[in-house]
Amino acid sequence: MEPPIERFRLSQTARNQLIRLKQHTKIEQWNILCRWAFCRSLAEPTIPSPLPIPADSNLEMTWRVFGGEMSDLLLAALKQRCHTDGLGTDKETLSNQFRLHLHRGIGYLAGDNRLRKIEDLVTLYLTLN
Repeated sequence: MEPPIERFRLSQTARNQLIRLKQHTKIEQWNILCRWAFCRSLAEPTIPSPLPIPADSNLEMTWRVFGGEMSDLLLAALKQRCHTDGLGTDKETLSNQFRLHLHRGIGYLAGDNRLRKIEDLVTLYLTLN
């Protein structure tokens, strides 16, 4: 599947939140934390608020790095979520919704005081499902 976005840059706020998450969870790879965050946002029943998200950090990655072996699965999940939310699945909508979900998810994970180690991510996942 062709990704909705080839390369993306995170906001400085999201980068700072990911740095804190790296310290707590000891997960060193940005892309793995971003996958958790993206999935965390997808688990929420509400549509993310359509807020402008600055691309003002030096943290940039490609879709393939973000998704890794799961990139096609994550793209399918994004498309399904957009369909469920009554949104289009054109490239612009998918790109916008991806950024909104990713940043919302990072904010949710960073704001969750229960996340103090990697095992807490697994516990969080199990409670959401």
